[in-house]
Amino acid sequence: MQKQKGNLIWGILLIVIGLVFFIGNISRVSMDYLWPVFPLAVGIMFLVGYFNDRKNYGLLMPGSILTVVSLLFFYCNFSGWWHMEYLWPIFILAPASGFFAMYFGGNKDQGLLIPGFILAVVGCVFLFLSSGVGDFWPVFLIAAGIIMIVIQFLSDKKRNENSDNK
Repeated sequence: MQKQKGNLIWGILLIVIGLVFFIGNISRVSMDYLWPVFPLAVGIMFLVGYFNDRKNYGLLMPGSILTVVSLLFFYCNFSGWWHMEYLWPIFILAPASGFFAMYFGGNKDQGLLIPGFILAVVGCVFLFLSSGVGDFWPVFLIAAGIIMIVIQFLSDKKRNENSDNK
């Protein structure tokens, strides 16, 4: 049974590789654009390996990282590598996706969530700051300050009303 699954996986991998090269040969899309298929295929193979044996959830980390990074490479290949100027935090988010995949696909080890959340927050913050919208992050501090003052004002007002009614 295991050997049959292995043959199926290798067969699919060979078909994908053959299709990539064939598309590169018969179309205007060259290997200059299609090369991310190879790390993507390896990432998917890790994920398929996990789905064949769910006890081996360690395969989710490299599978997630390779898949996320390969999709980033595809995006940059077709839309321009200048996007990497603000998409580089995806390299921080990729292992975060691996930690979350290992948590949800494994034995729910809480220790996987800590580095996952840290990397996710750091990656999202840098993604936000590098996107150009990050120039306006002080607006969020101003808004948070205004909200805190309004909450304080409303709670003081409510406290004064309650003390006047007594």
